[in-house]
Amino acid sequence: MVSALVIIDVQQGMFALPYRLHDGEKIVERLSAVLHRARTKGRPIFHVRHEGAGGFERDAPGWFHHQAVAPRDGEVIIDKRRSSAFHETDFHARLQSAGIDHLVIGGMQTQMCVESTVRGAVTHGYKVAVIEDGHTTYDTTVLTAPQIIAHHNSIWGGRFAELVPAEKVSFSRP
Repeated sequence: MVSALVIIDVQQGMFALPYRLHDGEKIVERLSAVLHRARTKGRPIFHVRHEGAGGFERDAPGWFHHQAVAPRDGEVIIDKRRSSAFHETDFHARLQSAGIDHLVIGGMQTQMCVESTVRGAVTHGYKVAVIEDGHTTYDTTVLTAPQIIAHHNSIWGGRFAELVPAEKVSFSRP
């Protein structure tokens, strides 16, 4: 089983919206630590970046990755215009060509792009681990961000994905 790290939409614009991300900087710190471990182990890394209106237009300040998890040379960037990293992109083809069958996923927004990518990965036959404390979102008019995060973790865990706390993501698999 070949594992890859997938970091979804950790972009500067996520911190510039009129809403406040729940534990945004803490999530970035955790993802940065996981990213460091993946780099140290030589694991493939995929950075997913949303492009669209609302400050995420190509080359707008919000479109760029957060500095703490910015891609390095040789790391793949998947630009997307929809919620799933698989929708109308070459993500699946790139994963297949690299022989990857296990994805470790974290990022932003839990109920949108992270959710869509997790389910898309399962649909495409990948084994998935979600970084349990490595994804976040904003409050909605119906639920708080912590409720959204807890709800999605309860749905993913054991059904669609393995839940792994950031500190336990080790990339010990090939």
